[in-house]
Amino acid sequence: MLFAMSVKMMLDWMGYKEAGKSVEDAVHKVLEEGKILTYDLGGTSKCSDVGKEIAEKV
Repeated sequence: MLFAMSVKMMLDWMGYKEAGKSVEDAVHKVLEEGKILTYDLGGTSKCSDVGKEIAEKV
């Protein structure tokens, strides 16, 4: 999830606040659903799987 939040911060810094908010909202949705999580968050998914899930929600 950290990688996606880094993208959000970069978008904010570049002045794309709405796009950054979309990324942040997608991260929160994925965390709330709890279906696709990496090992450190108690799941079994790879980072690439989490990234794909976040991208689908944006």
